[in-house]
Amino acid sequence: MRIHPAPPDAGIVFRRVDAGAEIRALWTSTCESSLSTVLSNGEGVRIGTIEHLMAALAGCGIDNAIVELDGPEVPIMDGSAAPFFYMMERAGIVPQDAARRAVKILKPVSVAENGASAALLPEYGFSMSFEIDYDNPLIRRQDISLSFEPGTFETELAPARTFGLIDDLPRLQAAGFALGGSLDNAVVVSGSQVLNEGGLRYTDEFVRHKLLDAVGDLYLAGAPIIGHFRGLRSGHALTRRLLATLFADPNAWCETMMTELDEFGAMAWPQAESLASA
Repeated sequence: MRIHPAPPDAGIVFRRVDAGAEIRALWTSTCESSLSTVLSNGEGVRIGTIEHLMAALAGCGIDNAIVELDGPEVPIMDGSAAPFFYMMERAGIVPQDAARRAVKILKPVSVAENGASAALLPEYGFSMSFEIDYDNPLIRRQDISLSFEPGTFETELAPARTFGLIDDLPRLQAAGFALGGSLDNAVVVSGSQVLNEGGLRYTDEFVRHKLLDAVGDLYLAGAPIIGHFRGLRSGHALTRRLLATLFADPNAWCETMMTELDEFGAMAWPQAESLASA
């Protein structure tokens, strides 16, 4: 994977060099997938597992970039957004001569299914909350709330890794998922134990990773969101449905320009930005 600079208003564009196709990272370009977020051009070309990279782009405040891949999936790295985040910071980020657009939530919007729900609520700034509840003695119920300020994404979310229960592995692999899964790219839980050497990066790493996924999926709005996201046992599919519901109601949102008063830290610089090099 290579990430290249892009001009203002280009957005985040994924380029499959092996298939000669480009797909802009928008919720309208996603296809059904329960365990990850997948882009499709509608003609058979797909790009999978984009959520951690999208979260890193959001966390770095990058509006415009071209992500070049020679295969159908973004590298999993260590299962978090941290490797992407730090590589982009090392490459450098360049302010562009264009105001940064944002999507402002004007009224509550929510979706629900099978005891899970996701909502966007009006709020000044950007904040998120999430609750999970697993029938596992280690994970159980976890809840987190974050208001995004400078450094919040880097310290509170970026290192949180994807996770799975070892008892679920045979079923997932039989269905074609997690074929490359290992202790190097996921937190693996067996009963009340974490099998990874070194254990967890946070005591509540599980719910933090779910919030990280939501950051990446929400960036498929095509711009940062001004509002509050609340997830209750929700996942990728429900977050994408939430965006579809939001944009289906013209009274629920408006496009606005960022100003110096929009204090989101790294997630809302007043100018559009692109990667310098990668």
